[in-house]
Amino acid sequence: MKSFVGASALLLLPFTAAAQSANVSDGDTLKLRGTTYRLWGIDAPEAKQTCPDGWPAGRLAISHLQSLIAGRSVTCQAKDSDRYGRTVAVCFAGGVDLGERMVRDGYAWALVRYSQNYVDEEVRARSDRRGVHAHGCVPAWEWRLGGRQPNRK
Repeated sequence: MKSFVGASALLLLPFTAAAQSANVSDGDTLKLRGTTYRLWGIDAPEAKQTCPDGWPAGRLAISHLQSLIAGRSVTCQAKDSDRYGRTVAVCFAGGVDLGERMVRDGYAWALVRYSQNYVDEEVRARSDRRGVHAHGCVPAWEWRLGGRQPNRK
């Protein structure tokens, strides 16, 4: 029994790292100890994405994710991998689900194509007009298709 517990603990080590070693590349992607993690169930604005009113959604999403991990221990639980070779995972900082928090705070959308995990958080963020929902931002998946922001209210 002791060897099984020890083996389980060893399996978790590659998915755990101190926040100081985390590098945020955009609002839904971070790198820990050489592994790039794409946050499960969300889609954040692209780094260069702005909303129709000029609000810098992408830059602010990056900053928000950085603030969520600052000074906290970050752990990720792998769920899948994507076509770019990233590990798709649910990641936590100090026990807080980063995907849930990004959607709840209005810095990402629930990616319902793959998960229903954060739908309630998006509904709340939308009704409270938080972040992207206050600025008529086009969801990142639409923005990537055309690279431009149509006017949205």
